[in-house]
Amino acid sequence: MRILVAVKHVPDIQSERSLGPDGRMVRDGGDGTLNELDENAVEAALTLVEEAEDGEVVVLTVGPDDAVDAVRRALQMGADEAVHVVDDAIAGSDAVSTARVLAAAVRRLSEEQPVDLVLTGMAALDGLTSLVPTVLADLLELPALTLATEVMVDETAGTVTVRRELDHAVELLRAPLPAVVSVTDSANEPRYPGFKGIMAARKKAVTTWTLADLGLEPDQVGAAGARTAVVAAAERPAREDRVLVTDGGDAGVRLAAYLVENKLV
Repeated sequence: MRILVAVKHVPDIQSERSLGPDGRMVRDGGDGTLNELDENAVEAALTLVEEAEDGEVVVLTVGPDDAVDAVRRALQMGADEAVHVVDDAIAGSDAVSTARVLAAAVRRLSEEQPVDLVLTGMAALDGLTSLVPTVLADLLELPALTLATEVMVDETAGTVTVRRELDHAVELLRAPLPAVVSVTDSANEPRYPGFKGIMAARKKAVTTWTLADLGLEPDQVGAAGARTAVVAAAERPAREDRVLVTDGGDAGVRLAAYLVENKLV
């Protein structure tokens, strides 16, 4: 079983984020990291391969030079190999442009060796659109099973089954392989790379591809290929409605009254 995991390098969620004059997120803070929600996808892939006692996990990312840190983190967790697509023309890509690059990379990897399953996180914490998994599946003409809290693969039957928990129902969805599956942060508890994994990752290969390697033209990606654009942006105004409660023994009661009054419970 060969599983490909698409991951993203994003600014640390705890950092102060802003948009530049071009409407793009400023990413030069040096605090980039593997998208936290993608760790769940990496963990799901590693678990499936370990349970099958066979197979490999390939991680794939699209982004500037420092995006390679995202796949290196996945290699430390236990992924077998990594691919980094980097090209100046990719800057400014929206979800559709990004999915277009990912799809081209998945096709190339599939030509080299069939890919049985493509996993992603449920969203990237810098944009939170959750669009890439579905668009990627559409471009690859594969089934899309999103927001999975559990992923089960039957290699004999050639199917993947996911459990999806909704507000008032639990769904079990099944599709033939290959398929694209996004997992939520409830799917598992990502493993923390140990010293052995960190050392082993140094010897693992990271393949670098450009757009030319994928047969894509610059006007198909980046801002030129994007279907969305930032029209305007403004700094979030400082909050003026804060209520500071000094606990004189009735803080709990006052807090409960505030929540009820503002229909927050």
